[in-house]
Amino acid sequence: MEEAARDLFVESGFEKTTVDEIARRARVAPATVYAVTGGKQGLLKTLIESRTSAPDVAEDYARIESQPDADTLLRFVVRATRERFERSAPLMRVIVTTAPHHENAAEALALANASLRGGLELAARRLADLGALRPGIDVEEATGRLWYHVCNASYFTLVDDNGWPLDKAEQWLYESLRAALLTR
Repeated sequence: MEEAARDLFVESGFEKTTVDEIARRARVAPATVYAVTGGKQGLLKTLIESRTSAPDVAEDYARIESQPDADTLLRFVVRATRERFERSAPLMRVIVTTAPHHENAAEALALANASLRGGLELAARRLADLGALRPGIDVEEATGRLWYHVCNASYFTLVDDNGWPLDKAEQWLYESLRAALLTR
C-alpha cells in the first residue's frame, strides 16, 4: 500500500488521490487501507516514518561517527543528503505543499525534518570532536549551518529554482559548508 500511495501522491497530488485509487493500485479493499494505515492521511505519515527508521539511517549515523576528518565528514553529509533528496524529492514536494492544509502532512514534515536535523547534529558533534569547527561556532550553530545548507528547501532552491544539476549543487554545498564551518 505504501508504494501505491507514494506513487499516486506524486502523480496526482495528495488532495486528488483517493483511498479507492490507493486500494485499487495496491490490490486491496478500501477498508484495508483504512484499517491498516488510517487512510491516506495515515499513509502519508507512514511513508515518512518508514523512511526515517530505515536501516540505512542507522548506517549513516554510524558512518558519521566514524569519519576520520572534517573534509571526509562534510563530503559524506552532502553526498548522503543529496542521495536522500534524489530519492525523496517528489514525495517531499507533495508533503511540503500539503502540510499547511493537513495535520498529518504537517506531522510527516516535522518528522522528516527532525530526522535530518538529528543526523546533522550528530555530524556537528563529530566536527566538534575533531576540533574542526571555526572559533565561535559551537555544535548548535554548526547544526543550524548544516541544516541551512542541506535541508530539502536548499536542494529545491538550487535544483528546481536555479536549475542546477545535482552534481553542481553537491559541489557548491560542500564548498560552502567548508567555508562556513571549518578552521582550515
